[in-house]
Amino acid sequence: MKKYSSILMLVVFLSFSSCSSLGGLNPLSLLTGNNWVLNSLMGNALDPSKLLGKIPSLSFLDGGKLAGNTGCNNFNGKFALDGKNLSLDPGAMTKMACAGDAGKMETDFLGALAQVKNLKVGKDKLTLMDGAKELMSFIPQAK
Repeated sequence: MKKYSSILMLVVFLSFSSCSSLGGLNPLSLLTGNNWVLNSLMGNALDPSKLLGKIPSLSFLDGGKLAGNTGCNNFNGKFALDGKNLSLDPGAMTKMACAGDAGKMETDFLGALAQVKNLKVGKDKLTLMDGAKELMSFIPQAK
């Protein structure tokens, strides 16, 4: 009997320890509480010194609205969150010419946004993923 109770306790422990790292926090409240600035893209850390313009960013707004900047152009679109599943639509975008590295950053950033299927979010980091593959990570903008 003692063996069965030990196994049961182990199963209960593993069940609780495998729960999401959100610790009961609502992912939507973490998303909408910050302006997120790009920290890495396709596994590469962002080098702000190589960017002539702004650092790409995302803001998740009430009502499923999405706003941001590609490093060159601003956009306003929408997002849909269902548990950890996420879809992003940048929607309308300004049409400024993006020269050099800013143009490549915009292309890479928008390409990665189109691939997003799910997320991991915490107080200090947002990771957008395609399944298990990390596409990009963000940190909250300093206030």
